[in-house]
Order: sequence, then C-alpha cells, then structure tokens
Amino acid sequence: MSKLIAFAAIQGGYKVVSKAEGEYQKALETFNADSKIEFPNTGYYLPVIYSLTGLKVETLEDIKKPLEFARGLLPDHVKGKNNLPYLGPLLDAGMAGLFAYEIIEALRILRQPDFYLPQEDPDIEAGKIWVGPADDIILRKRGVEFVDGTAPGFAAIVGSAPNPEIAKMIVEDYQKKNLYIFCAANHNGTTVIQQLIEAGVQIGWNTRIVPFGPDISSAIFALGFANRAAMAFGGVQPGDYKKILLYNKERVFAFVNALGDVGTEWGVAAAGCVNWGFPTLADTDIPEVLPTGICTYEHVVANVPHDEICQRSVEVRGLKVTISEIDIPCSFGPAYEGERVRGADLQCQMGGGKTQATELVKMAEMNEIEDGKVEVIGKDLTDLKPGGTLPLGIYVQVAGREMQTDFEPILERQIHHLINYIQGIMHIGQRDIAWIRVGKAGVEKGFTLKDIGVVLHAKFHQDFGKILDKVQVTLYTNKEDVDKLTKRARAEYRTRDERVDNMTDEDVETYYSCTLCQSFAPNHVCSVSPERTGLCGAYNWMDCKASYEINPTGPNQPIEKGECVDSKLGQWKGVNDFVYKASRGAVTHYNFYSMVIDPMTTCGCCECIAAMLPACNGVMTVNRDYTGETPCGMKFTTLAGVMGGGASSPGFVGHSKFNITQGKFILGDGGLLRMVWMPKILKEEIKERIIKRGEALGVSDLYDKIADETVGITEEEILPFLKEKGHPALSMEPIVG
Repeated sequence: MSKLIAFAAIQGGYKVVSKAEGEYQKALETFNADSKIEFPNTGYYLPVIYSLTGLKVETLEDIKKPLEFARGLLPDHVKGKNNLPYLGPLLDAGMAGLFAYEIIEALRILRQPDFYLPQEDPDIEAGKIWVGPADDIILRKRGVEFVDGTAPGFAAIVGSAPNPEIAKMIVEDYQKKNLYIFCAANHNGTTVIQQLIEAGVQIGWNTRIVPFGPDISSAIFALGFANRAAMAFGGVQPGDYKKILLYNKERVFAFVNALGDVGTEWGVAAAGCVNWGFPTLADTDIPEVLPTGICTYEHVVANVPHDEICQRSVEVRGLKVTISEIDIPCSFGPAYEGERVRGADLQCQMGGGKTQATELVKMAEMNEIEDGKVEVIGKDLTDLKPGGTLPLGIYVQVAGREMQTDFEPILERQIHHLINYIQGIMHIGQRDIAWIRVGKAGVEKGFTLKDIGVVLHAKFHQDFGKILDKVQVTLYTNKEDVDKLTKRARAEYRTRDERVDNMTDEDVETYYSCTLCQSFAPNHVCSVSPERTGLCGAYNWMDCKASYEINPTGPNQPIEKGECVDSKLGQWKGVNDFVYKASRGAVTHYNFYSMVIDPMTTCGCCECIAAMLPACNGVMTVNRDYTGETPCGMKFTTLAGVMGGGASSPGFVGHSKFNITQGKFILGDGGLLRMVWMPKILKEEIKERIIKRGEALGVSDLYDKIADETVGITEEEILPFLKEKGHPALSMEPIVG
C-alpha cells in the first residue's frame, strides 16, 4: 500500500473536520443552540453518527460531541520516518471525515431547508435536482428490493464522466445489473446527474438513479441509507459499530466509483467507505490499496476503463449478479420499472380509460398450445401515429405437468412488473384496468407489441420453469377481440376472488413461512395464512403455496399447524416449533390474531403498523406513506424503529393493508371493531372493504365511525368524535388489564 494515499486521506480528514468545525461556529453565531437538527422525516437522527456511536444529534448544541469525537479520531500525520502499515490510521481518518461530512450536510439543511427536494423524483423543470437524504418512507419501500434480491446492491458514483455519453453508458450498465446508483459530488464543474439529464436519462428513486447532492459531502447519504437499513431491518442497535459495519459488509453490497481527480476530500471519503467493506474503483491513476483485509478483495483500484468499470466493480465487491438477456430491442431489468412515459415522450398508449386493456393468464393442456408462439392479432405500434391509442388484450396460455389453476393469478400479477422492466415502457394497473404507455425512444429502437410476448415467454420460463413447460402469448388489438377477452376475464376474476376471499384459516392444515426479510431482519419469521397476508402486502397464502411449489427450498416453506394452543389468539404448536427453529431460538412463539399478547414479529418492510390506544379502548393503524403524527404519539418512522427488525412488541404489530379487513385481523383483541383511527389516505383506499367488513360484523356505518387526522392526532382529540359516533370499541371489554 502506498504511503501517498495514506498521507492524502489523513490530510483530507484534517481538512474536512476543520471545515465542519468552522461551519459549526458560524451556525452558532446565526442560530440558537437549541435549533433543531435533523434529516427530515427520518427516525435515526444523523444516521452514520447515531448508528456507530449512539450519539443523538437533535439540536445545534448536540453537534459538539460528535465533532469532538471526529477530531479525536484523527491520527498523526504520515511522515517520512513512519513505517508500514498505514491502514489503521487511514480508516480512522476516513471515519472522522465521514462524521464531519454528515455534520456539514446537517448544517446545510439547517441553513437552507429547501436546498434538497425530499421526494422520490427530482423536479428538473424547477431546477430542484437534488433529493438529499432518503426519508424513512423511501427507505422502507426500497428496502424490500434489497431484501428480495431485485436490487443486489448499489454503486455510489462521485464526480463526472468525460462526457454525457460515457456517463449514460456506465449508469445503464449498472441498471442492466439491477443495481441502484447513488450519485454525489462534482468534477470539472458538472456532475454525473447533470450529464444524465443532458443525455435524456430519467433520474430519481423510481429509476434507481438517485441524485443525492452536488458535493462530496452528499455521498454521506449513501452510507446513512446503508446504516439505517441495518438498524431498521437488521435490528442492530445504535452504537454497536462492529455489528453495523459487519452487517453492511456482509449484507449490503455496495462500492464507490470515483470519476475524476481524486483529491484529499475524495480520498478521505474513500478511506471512510473501506470501514464498511465498500471498495473504491477510480478511472484515474491514483495510488492503490490492493491488500485484502477489510473489503472482500481489493480496497482501492485505479485506472479502470469506463467500459469495464461496471463489471470490474462487481467483481471487486464480490457481488453475484443474475442478468436476464431478453431478445428485444430495448434494455430490460427492474431498474426501469420506475420510468415514466410523459406526454412529450409518448408514442402511443393502451388502456388507462382511453381504450380497454385486459390481461389474462390461463392454464392449457400440453397439446393445446405451442411454446414460444407469440401472435399479434390486429394493428401493431408501427401502424400508429405519435400519440395514437389501441385497445389491448394480453392472453397468456401456460401448460406444464406441475401447473395448477391456483397459480394463474400469481403468474398474471407478474405481467405488471415484467412489462415495466422494459426500458421506455410504462405499465400501470392489472387485470381489466391495465394501462400501457410506450415512449417514442422505444419505438425508434424497433419495439413492437410482439416484444411484450417475447418478454413474457422468456421470463415465465426463467422464473417459473419448475411448473411450466409451454408458454404461448396472443395480443389482441381489435376492439371486438379485446371486448370478448375482457368478458371472459371478468368471469375468471370473480371466480378467483370468491375462492380466495372465502378461504379461512380453518380450511387448511398448512400455513407458509416467508423468510425473505431475514436477509435484513435475521430473527423475523413471517407466517402467512389464508386470513393473514404477509406484512409487506406482497404475499398471500396462495402466493406462498405457489412459491413453494416452484422453489421447494426457497423462502416460503410449509408449516404444519399441529395442535391448537389457543384458538382465540391464534397459536399452534407446529407454528411455534417452526418459528423457534427459523429464528435460531430468538422467538419461541407468537399469536396470529393478537397485537396485545405476544404478537407476530415485525420486519422493517410492513405496509402498516397498528398500536393500542388505551384511552379510546381501541387501536389505530398507520401506513408508511403517511408522514404525520398519530394518536399513539409516534409517526410511522418512529414506530418502525421501535418494533422493527424482528421483534415481538406487545401493543404493536406490523401488517398489510389488505389484512385490516380480513376476518382474523386482531380477532383475539376484538377485531376490526377496535379500529378507531387511521390516516385518511389509507381509510379512503380501503373504503369499500371496510364497509363490507363492517356490514358482516353488524356495524354497517363502521367506516364513518373511524377517525382520521382531520378529526385529530391525539387520543384526547378523537375521543369526543368516537363518543358522538357511538364507536363500538367504547362499549367493548377493556383492551388492557
């Protein structure tokens, strides 16, 4: 290892810490010492400092301690007489620099609260291209993708490429490998983000190209995201720096690409990242750190050609990436799922209220279909002028010795994702309310409707090959054909819905586990029954059954219920035995139907969290999209931080939106009739299901009796409303005691 890089990084550490100290003193001259310091809508204070030291920075005055901590980490300067190795002091200097960068960014937000646009997509037209630190809604939404493997890791890119074309090439290489790209810092007066905008590339969380900020200090948001994942999903406690760093090395596969001249401030950032096991690969001739030890392989690699930097980065990080090569003219992968086709870019559209668009998957006999046959009956995209419309019916027939009719809706739901994975194509909705928009760029590359069939054929075989032998796709664009398919499809939908909705936990002797989230929450075991969908909302009992059939060694394993321990609370001996083993002894038992007594464990991916409201003798729930205060005194982000990571927390429980109106929802505590508050956005989303469930429970106006934030955000504020409406919870037996 070169003395030069150690010298530069340590110098950078001193420089950055001094800069942070100077900005802190300026802030004290302008703001009161009790001025609030935070990354907006996050529950982890300054997350790098908090996670590694346990220090909570809540006010301007609180910055003093971590600043002193950073100063104390700075090692002696490297001098000519010093002997090897330099790695230890280098790592300390790097960590000091990162603490300073996080403080610098916190002070920027204090001074310029509108500098960052804290949402998923930037507002380029308004000049708001930097999104800053991800709020907790984004963290938990995107965390699922790191859990289920659709996002195998992230590339943190600092600086800029020689030109926009090279920037686009590098980023698209990462998108094809399904990685997130976190961008910060500038070089030669521009940034990768600005180059991508110039090249016409969509940026934002939805396309996995995240514009954190214009300075090297903004790169701290990438590390903050990683550390928050460890606390939110992995249950790692703040201050346990060893576990935090090991968690990231082993579970969050990330690395840095330095594009441009690496000075002392970049150097200290790179040194800091090594603590996480995140290596740096540069396109310039910088001193290398090749010995292994902290990172999986090399620590710093220089002179990497731009057309090789993606593959070389993946190799150095030790990341295993599965790439789907689909024979279509556009790029394909999950990274394109969040793309939007806006009016100026629109070539044509199908559905969305403009025309009818319907999707149906049906099982066929082996001799009835021809594998790989894709047919378009009617006009194709090339027959339309820009802005044109077409009706569309997507009819997929599948056959296989292991195929079952129960699997049809599982396969059908994949159509949404798979079409969205095509670069330049946008898909919204499903079933008979689908909406597809095709961009001009896709058509210019040669994309046709037939390519949708090519994608579905290839991916169905790839993802469901254990149950499928043949896939045939027919795409209808004549109105009479689409109407005919739609009529048939609606009859199929009704049959399916009635079957699933009418299933009860008593109908089956086997439940299913879901351990996808154990990659982030090692002690969490989600058990899925017909009347208790997975916490994330993505998996119901039928999904898990299909998943097991497809992959018998996968995350969805059968659980024989065994002897019933408590029918009211929902506890079975077989489930307990499975949970104990799957949690490695951390969890001995839990109840399906109670949030008061030994509730199911909760990961960080849940759609909603329910909490007791003792003064109202009821419960509330809050969805992760709601950012406001709640009557339990905690926002969703705080709740998730308190009881996420695989813990069983009496008085609280994570659950899906759909689960709210299922028959067994907290039945052991009184069921849905205990629900006294939920955010208006959630209440309206599931309005019809609440009304239907209320009628089944004998309270036809239950929907109107449930308070929301327009009524109040404290128990004291909502209680008069509940009394006025005669909410049934008020007359039920006490929820506690």
